[in-house]
Amino acid sequence: MEYRSLGRTGMQVSPLCLGAMMFGAWGEPDHDASVRIIHRALDAGINFVDTADVYSQGESETIVGKALAGGRRDDVVLATKVHGQMGVPLDAPPGTQGDPNKRGNSRRWIVREVEASLRRLQTDWIDLYQIHRPDPDTDIEETLGALTELQRQGKIRAFGCSTFPAHQVVESHWVAERRGLGRFATEQPPYSLLVRGIEAELLPVAERYGMGVLPWSPLAGGWLTGRYRKGQDVPQSRRAARMPARYDLSEPANHAKLDAVEDLAVLAEESGMSLVHLALAFTLSHRAVTAPIIGPRTMEHLESQLGAADVTLPPDVLDRIDEIVPPGTTVSAFDRGYVAPATQDERLRRR
Repeated sequence: MEYRSLGRTGMQVSPLCLGAMMFGAWGEPDHDASVRIIHRALDAGINFVDTADVYSQGESETIVGKALAGGRRDDVVLATKVHGQMGVPLDAPPGTQGDPNKRGNSRRWIVREVEASLRRLQTDWIDLYQIHRPDPDTDIEETLGALTELQRQGKIRAFGCSTFPAHQVVESHWVAERRGLGRFATEQPPYSLLVRGIEAELLPVAERYGMGVLPWSPLAGGWLTGRYRKGQDVPQSRRAARMPARYDLSEPANHAKLDAVEDLAVLAEESGMSLVHLALAFTLSHRAVTAPIIGPRTMEHLESQLGAADVTLPPDVLDRIDEIVPPGTTVSAFDRGYVAPATQDERLRRR
């Protein structure tokens, strides 16, 4: 497999990153089955694994730790994330509030939670430690300071951000330079055939600062797997139950998404490839992208995605994609990933 530079860290990673969000209660609850999927990905040449503390409240990290135990850890670039609410039971009702100090981007939480992630992952170091989302209540200098200290202590090798808007990425680099702190080496944004908003600002910014880019949801949360087609019932899934707005066909934006999927499926068929391969190859074709994150729940899902790194889309196919979903366009607002707090909280926009 051809490897790529992970930003300017010096680490080399496979062009597909194995995402572990679906390992555990959120997806596949059988630990042994999840471990087999991880081992198959490693055997296929993937050397990059991404998880997060909040995925099934630590269970995903535990599964990844089991899979890498016994000598496989040294061969893997291991990434995880911090920010999400921890300490809330998985069966808690939606909207349950947890301890406000067991989430966010404060120094207090980061230096505590990294130790929990290290224990669950059964490792002495994390190759890439990422801030899962922006935190409007925490100064970016506070966050970068804590991460820089962890890097100097050897607990993490590099650090990055996830789903940060372009202006906050720029701010983070400005603060790092002015304060003599480490910089975000990577950004993990939403990006797919249906979610192209980051092409306008974020991807050029990431390229300008030499950041690795690790797109999440390159299959648009399952919409680009071929399971969502006109005239078919909407498949039920745990992900749809957690994020119903993204899958509710009574929403006009999702109707537009379904129209685009239909056109893209036809294009894939005419091009002699699966829709999955078309979708993954599209994200890989952007010059700023390092490795899209695939998130299989089953071995079948994994096998359907592995060959995508070998697919190169010709200019005429890329041109046709641009006609179906224009560059810089996100078809449905429900898929943007980051929504500015000022647009959600009326107290931030009214006197």
